Formats: sequence, structure tokens, C-alpha cells
Amino acid sequence: MNSWARYLIFFQYMGTKYNGAVKVPPHQLHKKGVQDHLEDAIRRLRPVNPVSLSVSSRTDTGVHALSNSAHFDLQRKNDKPPFSEDILVQALNFHLRTEQIKVTRAYRVPDNFHARFRAQSRTYVYRIALGIPHQSLLPLTDYELCWNLHNTELDVGAMREAAALLVGVHDFSSFRAVNSDISFKSPVKTLDVASIQPGSSFVQTHFHREIPFWELTFTSRSFLYKQVRRMTGALVAVGQGRLSVPQLKEVLEARDSLAYPQGIIAPAHGLFLTRVDYKETDLQFSPQPSGDQFISSGNAEE
Repeated sequence: MNSWARYLIFFQYMGTKYNGAVKVPPHQLHKKGVQDHLEDAIRRLRPVNPVSLSVSSRTDTGVHALSNSAHFDLQRKNDKPPFSEDILVQALNFHLRTEQIKVTRAYRVPDNFHARFRAQSRTYVYRIALGIPHQSLLPLTDYELCWNLHNTELDVGAMREAAALLVGVHDFSSFRAVNSDISFKSPVKTLDVASIQPGSSFVQTHFHREIPFWELTFTSRSFLYKQVRRMTGALVAVGQGRLSVPQLKEVLEARDSLAYPQGIIAPAHGLFLTRVDYKETDLQFSPQPSGDQFISSGNAEE
């Protein structure tokens, strides 16, 4: 009996206490990454094979996820059959119970499936609270889960005009932070969605006053390092009148990270990865009729 299987898991986390989504080098283990904790949980299932998780979306320190994804291989001892998907989710969550990490779903997938490279799109949502000069004035359920601004309102019309300039195929070099991958990754990306819509506190109906929230949503197949936070910061600067729409266009067209204005990048704690989408046919373990239906991590809580 084949005891070896490849799984795709979807998982959530509050990023505040973690050093980003991916594994942390051994000399930095004072604050682990989410991947470190997930791999520890998988090892507690006592697989025969070495544990190695491939995470689809590498969120930064402090960034949260309502649904990230990853794949890994697991071979059980003594030719035991592979775990069912439901049992795997329950077992991993048992070993993660002391962490702010939760596995929401699992799929047994084909042996050549790759969580990162098979992803069709990723969606991020950035939450902004207005009229809050200090985080201590936020409800507990929104603390470190949004960007609190002194401003009581933003010029949302100008922000939407500026966001429209970002949609489509562009060289986003100006919105890329410098890191070790900069010479290996193309700065040309296709931004499918850049929308700005009213949001709400997580406890809006139970808090003693109403706080205006806005949500900025971005969807693309992939993003550059800190691209979403830099786009958000620029759009908020437009909404505050610190940057004009033509100036944002100039920043985009400069195709130079040094053209990005200093001091306006949005902080990590307001950002959520909310969806990673796959073609359903890519996830089918047994041969099935082809189709273009999608499996999304966005409905992980349904």
C-alpha cells in the first residue's frame, strides 16, 4: 500500500508574533516564522520522510493571513495509508493549539503539484481606520489589525482615480522594496484589481462608537516584495493630499524604487492575505474531466 502523499493545506494566522510566513534562519529563531510552526506540527505526525513545506505566499513580519497555502509530502510509518484530509486538518490543529495559526482545509493533490507556482491569483486586503490618533483607542479586536490614521476622512475619489492607474500590466519597480531577489525577479506584473471600498470594525455593532474603516483590495497572480504596502501607502498619501494623482503616475512611470517617496509606506499590521486561488483541475488527485473551475482559499471559513 502506498503510504506517501502530497497535500495542499490552507491556513490562517495573526502575523503579529511571527517573523513572516516562511522559515526563519537558525540564528534568528528567537522569533519563528509561521512555516517553522507548521513544520513542527507535521513532524509530530511522525512521518518517515524529512518535512519540508513549500509556502505559496511569503508575507512579511506582522502581516496576517485569512488564507495562505502550502504543500508538503508525508509518508507514514509501517505502510499505513495516507491521512484523510479531515483527519490531517484536525491533527495539525491539535499540535498548533498554542499558536495563532489554524489550518482550515487540506487537499490530497497530484505528486507534481506546487502551491506557489500553480497559484492563479493572490488577493490582499489592507484595512484602514480613520479618526484614531493612537492604536489604544481601537477595539481590542482591531488592535494591530489595521492602520489607524488621525485623518477623519480621505479623498476616496482621488484614491480611486490613482488606483485605476495601477491596474493592468506595468513595470512596478517603483513599488518594489530592495531585497536579495531584486536581480532575479521581473518587475513587470499584471494587477487585476485595485479597489477601495468601505469596511468596518470586526465588532462594529458592539463597540461604543462607530469608526470609519476603508479596505483596499489588490489581486494579481504575484506581487513584488512589499509592493502591496507601498501601493497602499501611496494611495493613502493621495487621499490625504500629500501626493497628487499626476505625481503617483510619475512615480509609477519612473520604474525606480528610489522614486518612491520616503516615509509613506503602509505598516505591515493592516495587511491581510485573504485568498490564494487554484484551478480545480490542478488539485484533482485522480484523473477527472478537465475544466476551468477554481478552488479558492478565500472561502476557508465557510
